[in-house]
Order: sequence, then C-alpha cells, then structure tokens
Amino acid sequence: MHAKHMTALCLAATLAGVTACGDSDEPQSAAGTAGGEKQVTIYSSQPLQGATREQAVSVINGEKLALEQHGGKGGDCRVKYVALDDSTAQAAQWDPAAVSANARKAIKDSAAVAYLGEFNSGASAVSLPILNEVPLLQVSPSNTYVGLTKSEGAEPGEPEKYYPHGRRTYGRVVPADHVQATALVSYMKAKDATKLYILNDKEVYGAGIARNVAAGAKAAGIAVLANEAIDTKAANYRSLAERIQSAGADAFFFGGNTYGNAIQLWKDVYAANPDIKMFGPDGVAESTFFAKVGAPGRNTFITVSTLPPDRYPPAAREFFSAYESAYGKKPETYGIYGYEAMSVVLDAMKRAGDCTDREAVLEAFFATRDRESVLGTYSIDNDGDTTLTQYGGYRIKDDELVFDRVLEAKGL
Repeated sequence: MHAKHMTALCLAATLAGVTACGDSDEPQSAAGTAGGEKQVTIYSSQPLQGATREQAVSVINGEKLALEQHGGKGGDCRVKYVALDDSTAQAAQWDPAAVSANARKAIKDSAAVAYLGEFNSGASAVSLPILNEVPLLQVSPSNTYVGLTKSEGAEPGEPEKYYPHGRRTYGRVVPADHVQATALVSYMKAKDATKLYILNDKEVYGAGIARNVAAGAKAAGIAVLANEAIDTKAANYRSLAERIQSAGADAFFFGGNTYGNAIQLWKDVYAANPDIKMFGPDGVAESTFFAKVGAPGRNTFITVSTLPPDRYPPAAREFFSAYESAYGKKPETYGIYGYEAMSVVLDAMKRAGDCTDREAVLEAFFATRDRESVLGTYSIDNDGDTTLTQYGGYRIKDDELVFDRVLEAKGL
C-alpha cells in the first residue's frame, strides 16, 4: 500500500498485521481537518488472536483496500479507519469484555459514522445493543446467525432484545443462516445423506445453525438422530464418536467454529466412522481447519457464502487481483466480504447527503437497493439482511478448500 494512503487509513503494519492508531478513549470531534476537509471515523472490530486470526486479517485487508480505492473518502468526508481487536490472548478468540470495550470506544467518538463487525455472531450479540443505543450503523462482513435480524429459527426474544433503541441499526453483506441451512440440507441430499447426527458448540452461532439445519433436514426427509452440545474443552470425543457409530448415522454435522475444538472432533468422529459424510458450516471454512484436519478432509463437505472468482461479476475478479497485488497472497474466504462491508458503507455515506450525519448514513444504508457489487447485485431488506441467496459447496483436497458446486437457496 502506498505511504500516502497509510495516513488516511490510520494503520501501521506490525507482526499482528493490523495495529490501529487513534486508540484513545477520549471523545473525538467531527470537525474538519486543517485542510478544511470533513473527517469521520469508521471502526472495525475483528478477532486478531486465535484460530480465526487469518480470516480477521483478511477481512481488515479487504476493508483497507476498499477505502484506498475510494480515495480514503466516503462522499466528501475523509475517513479515519480504526481497526480494533475483539479477542484476547487468554481466550484465543473473541472475548465479551474486549467486544464491549470496542463498541464503547466507538460510541464515545462523536465522529464515528459506522462500525464494521463483528466477525463472530456471538460477539455481535454483545456489541449490537451497545451500538444500537446511540444509534450507530453496524455492518458485519461475516455474521450469519439468523437471530440477529429475524425471529424465525431464532431464540425467544430475538431479534428484539438486540435493539433497545427500538429501531434497526445492524446489517450484513453475507446471507444469514436460514439461507446457509437450506444450502447445507441441499448439499446433504445431493450426497445421499439419510441419517444425520448433529453436534454444536453451544455458542450463539453454532447452536443457531445446528437448530436451523435440524429443522431443514427433517423437512427434507432426512432423519435427525440427535442435536447435542459438546464440551469444546474436551481432550477427545472418542465415546461420542462411538455413539454416532452405534446410532447408524451416515452423515454428521457440526454447528460451530474451528476454535470449538473442531479438528479434534473431526478426527475422532472419522476414526470411528471412516465412511461417514462430514458436513461443516462457514465457521470451519478457514485455513486453520482445512489445512490441519488431515484424513477426515476426504469425507468433508463445507458451505461458505464465498464463491470462486469466475462465479462473480468482473468487479470481483478485479478485487481478487488487487488484493493479491497489495498483500502478496490470496484472501481468506471472508476477505471479499470485508471489502464489500466497507464499500457499501462508503456508498451510504455518499448517498446520505451529509456524510457526517449518523442518522442520514444509517437511513441510506437501509435504503440500499439493487446495488451492483463485487458479490453481485443485491438489496438490503428492512431487517438489515442482504437479498443474496447463494452459498458455495466446498471439498478439501491437498489441504486446500476446493470449490465443488453452487448451492442456491431462493424463495426464502
């Protein structure tokens, strides 16, 4: 990245990849710079420690690239970009206290117009009510838990409990889990799954996708033998794997993330059930999983909303090329969603009229219609969800995630 853009983005390269400046807790002002330009702040909150670090860095790099390509501006406002870490070394994943601190930092900044995050749905369940009180626009590049925006397939009281202000302030550029669950079930049917054993990690995202898959599988005529929560700190899952074998399951699904001990789970289930078809959601669609899972990978089928470059419009192919040129490697699966999360916010700022006006930017985001983007053409509905309905089905080959097929979930 050119040096002249680094000042505008307010980031410096470190071993962690994304050390942010401007971290003071002091409230800031939306006043113009010395040059007379209006300046606003866009915050990003991602887990930079633990199994999802590479995904998080890729998301941030995508956001930085989008801002650079827009000249560091949204409308006629110069954007100060501040990347925050919502994880801790002790947790090795997102941490509620860190998430809360990030959200409160953003709401103290009177120049803030948007907050990009979180990576994990459970983390957004923490930050969303805080940001909603302001209200401040929040756009996630990766959350899929349906209960953040819709009641169907969610827990009682969702999504209303996340919106104490009473209005919607949260949106996402990735299709939610009611779409992913439909894609997963269609994948299972295509692979002739008949008896499904479901496990989940008890988190907001994991339990949610497991619940939606269970309902979808039953409706599709697949016998659901169980939907059980696991101890993600267990040393092994051999007894559980034997229970799956005794139940006669020919398919297995885990609702959860890589950091939920997914690799150990996969290995133990496979050891006891070498012919079982193993299905995972986007929570395991990352290099820390598929590059290390080993032999079970040959039986594994994973869904993630990201598609190969040739399945996207030309703008996406330009993104992939620009990303690799800027960062020296291909993006992780959610890099393109980080790029689009920033891009749609900058577009909302442009359409808002006054790019310093939080309310106007919020309204402009929810007014997004027929947006032609790197992901394809989509709108944002009244709940804050994208109208995109495609997921990709992937296999693991030679420790890489390899595209298998498009899974379409229209009509939802």
